[in-house]
Amino acid sequence: MHAAMPRDVSQTALGTAYLRAAHQLLDAEPRILNDPIAPRLLGEDAPRRIAEAAEWYRTPEACELRSHVVLRSRYCEDRLALAVQRGVSQYIILGAGFDTFVFRQPSWAAALRIVEVDHPGTQERKRLYMTRAGLAMPKNAGFAQVDFEHESLADGLSRHDISTDKLTFFSWLGVTMYLNESAIDAALSCMARFPQGSEVVLTFRGPVPREIDVSMRARAELARRVASLGEPFVSFFDPEQLNAKLLSAGFRTVNFLRPEEAEAQYFRGRPRDIPAPRGTRIASAIR
Repeated sequence: MHAAMPRDVSQTALGTAYLRAAHQLLDAEPRILNDPIAPRLLGEDAPRRIAEAAEWYRTPEACELRSHVVLRSRYCEDRLALAVQRGVSQYIILGAGFDTFVFRQPSWAAALRIVEVDHPGTQERKRLYMTRAGLAMPKNAGFAQVDFEHESLADGLSRHDISTDKLTFFSWLGVTMYLNESAIDAALSCMARFPQGSEVVLTFRGPVPREIDVSMRARAELARRVASLGEPFVSFFDPEQLNAKLLSAGFRTVNFLRPEEAEAQYFRGRPRDIPAPRGTRIASAIR
């Protein structure tokens, strides 16, 4: 569906960007995530490609996946807005991929220092896309290239002079399932060394559900796709396991976005073109 990319560009990050763009182009208003920059960043061909693949984007499995992708970003940005009110001044987007928050940030984000952390290859591709789309990094935002195969999060942040004494909000969406457990533990330990009041919002991959339904088929199809791209899922947690891991790392308060909460807050009252979540896969934790 997409043009071939070098191996060092994350295909899953690109696929996520296309899902966000498809939400803008195919789904009804009010949208879960208003992201008009997503199609623009992907280039002039993106709307055509999405239109040509509309039949796939409207399958139950694709709708389930798109729902999760836009919900996690919306929830994370809502949590960030609350965190800014309590004094958070630094926003670190781990595995940022082709995220667009810096280009559509609201007025309350102007005082934040925003850092996009990702693999050098993916960031280089994003810079090319930005140039093509006429987009420039705002003055309060920048890149930090970190290759997690060769260095820890702590080392990477230190190398880019990212302050560890400021109240910080971490976005860690669509990443933990690709890391082994020791790398996850090390990253959480690093985040938990930031001042009390710092926060992380992360997503995780749960165990395969016993029941055979659309949700299970969507997860199985996603697992097959990412494995075929050389980015297989390797870590799985149920909420109880992840809760224990976050508390053990040093976080004091852990909350999971339950399906009924997500439905009431984000999906109720809008068309049912994409489904509310059937499982719990998004967590927030505060130091």
